[in-house]
Amino acid sequence: MSNVTVIGTQWGDEGKGKIVDWLASRADVVVRFQGGHNAGHTLVVGEQTYKLSLLPSGLVRGKTGVIGNGVVVDPEALLKEIDRVTAQGLTVTPETLKIAENAPLILPVHGALDRAREAARGERKIGTTGRGIGPAYEDKVARRAIRLCDLAEPETLDWKLDELLLHHNTLLKGLGADTFTKAELLDFLNTVAPRVLPYMAPVWDLLDDSRRSGARILFEGAQAVMLDVDHGTYPFVTSSNTVAANAGTGAGVGPTSIGFVLGIAKAYTTRVGEGPFPSELHDEMGRILGERGHEFGTVTGRPRRCGWFDAVLVRRAVRVGGVNGLALTKLDVLDGLKEIRICVGYELDGKTTKHFPSAPGAQQRIRPVFETLEGWEDSTRGARSWADLPAQAIKYVRRIEELVEAPVTLLSTSPERDDTILMRDPFED
Repeated sequence: MSNVTVIGTQWGDEGKGKIVDWLASRADVVVRFQGGHNAGHTLVVGEQTYKLSLLPSGLVRGKTGVIGNGVVVDPEALLKEIDRVTAQGLTVTPETLKIAENAPLILPVHGALDRAREAARGERKIGTTGRGIGPAYEDKVARRAIRLCDLAEPETLDWKLDELLLHHNTLLKGLGADTFTKAELLDFLNTVAPRVLPYMAPVWDLLDDSRRSGARILFEGAQAVMLDVDHGTYPFVTSSNTVAANAGTGAGVGPTSIGFVLGIAKAYTTRVGEGPFPSELHDEMGRILGERGHEFGTVTGRPRRCGWFDAVLVRRAVRVGGVNGLALTKLDVLDGLKEIRICVGYELDGKTTKHFPSAPGAQQRIRPVFETLEGWEDSTRGARSWADLPAQAIKYVRRIEELVEAPVTLLSTSPERDDTILMRDPFED
């Protein structure tokens, strides 16, 4: 019996919510290991729709949820999310939700700095959500972060806030933005502390006990590989490592505990915000994919850019992400198209390549090389077995497997949880 780690293989928004929910119903513990409240999962359970940003998806299924040390936690956003889902009928208590005691916190000063720097970039903005995730990770690496455990020690908060404000107020002043006082941040932290501290726990210990007892653990990634701070389209990336290898570090477990790595890929490609997007469509077809797929960001509400499936990028995600199998989502969005294209390579300065370059200038110069496949007339929506799929849809899936060098182990054919074709059970691998 294996644990499972779920990661996105494109730029996020691949439909992880449904897949994670399906897996969470069969897990015992669900762990968030990176990111912040800049990512979102939409879960549809019966008549109820849950939009989660920080809370692990397993809470919807009554499972133990864990927020690992690799997550940067905005306590105000967390409490609002808990209040919202509680009003929808979920139970979120210190018995069902555990937050790593060493998780860094996002403070109001982080969001202010994030927004001020993005405004200062002008035309060179990177598309940040402005929620303070990047500055919070910077503080962690610079060893000045306020962590959850610090809320229980007033004397620690006192000297840490002095150091933090020395840095951030200098930057804010230089950018012409309002600065913060120590009293403001202390008041904020003292207000949230009584509500968030009960959730604090040594989650590394809890997870090791779970592993030893044979419990199934699901590690739930946010964003996707092409937004990884090392392996993505830098600098248009998030501020954490989104690859599966970070599940161990971000949760406090050894690398052998992450189990089967399931990569989520949409049957086409979308991206929110700025940055290179080789297979992007700027025509009527791009609009059609966006409308059919209801492509708007869960957190930001921003319309997503749409394009054909980019097999080059997903193959890279498979390799650096350690993906054992793909979950392919939104196949039904392609129903009825006469032709479907797949990006199989790039042209760069007159030469053909099958590697996405790391240099920003080269990323802007590449042009997609497409392969055209015949589409299908019949609907795939709601299909629950291979026998329900049109022959050309099966050919399309098989061609993706060949190009990305990973098997499609799970196929999603609608937002409904049970409209899923399972070829291989990740938990039984």
